[in-house]
Amino acid sequence: MDMKRRIHLELRNRTPAAVLELVLDNCKSNDGKIEGLIAEFVNLEFLSLINVDLISVSNLPKLPKLKKLELSDDRICGGLDMLAEKLPNLTHLNLSGNKLKDISTLEPLKKLECLKSLDLFNYEVQFSCSVSKGPSTVFSNTTVQTPDSDAEVDGVDEEEDDEEGEDEDKEEDEDGEEEEFDDEEDDDEDKDVEGEEDEDEVSGEEEEFGHDGEDEDEDEEEEESGKGEKRKRETDDEGEDD
Repeated sequence: MDMKRRIHLELRNRTPAAVLELVLDNCKSNDGKIEGLIAEFVNLEFLSLINVDLISVSNLPKLPKLKKLELSDDRICGGLDMLAEKLPNLTHLNLSGNKLKDISTLEPLKKLECLKSLDLFNYEVQFSCSVSKGPSTVFSNTTVQTPDSDAEVDGVDEEEDDEEGEDEDKEEDEDGEEEEFDDEEDDDEDKDVEGEEDEDEVSGEEEEFGHDGEDEDEDEEEEESGKGEKRKRETDDEGEDD
């Protein structure tokens, strides 16, 4: 479906001034230019022209309330100087996957005073983020998304993951030391208990030995008393015989 017919279908039962969002993704453009979009869309705030083979936005009408413009996966290679004039309140612009090959082609976007977000993913050329040439210096008040900036974010995430891993290892080591310390205390307590049991056994043996000694003394005394009585009876018997 071509772009002009798609816009006609979007306007069924309503006027262009009543349209706030217009999505024309994957429509066929007219010789690489926008077709069917007119200045009567005065209240349009969101316009999406993804993968419509645009090579120019030169015939874009003035859209004073447009805030977000999607132009990804097209064939735009320049001619961005008119966006500041036609879209004075634009805050978000997606130019990812186009044919812009030089940072100088983005210079006109500095005139977009309200621009807050600029998407530059999937370019044929890798934009440098150095102080002298990077998009971040061209758009000091704008969040510029590039493959380089994404890599930096990934790097930060990896560093944070490493730090978290180190913290976890430290915690595990501390837990291990505490467990070893607890095991040593348990061993000492077991040794003390065993020592007390040994002392109890020794004292018990001594008590048994003491009782055995007393029994033997009593037996000896009984034997001696028995012998004395026997001798006395024998003596008395001899006296009677005489």
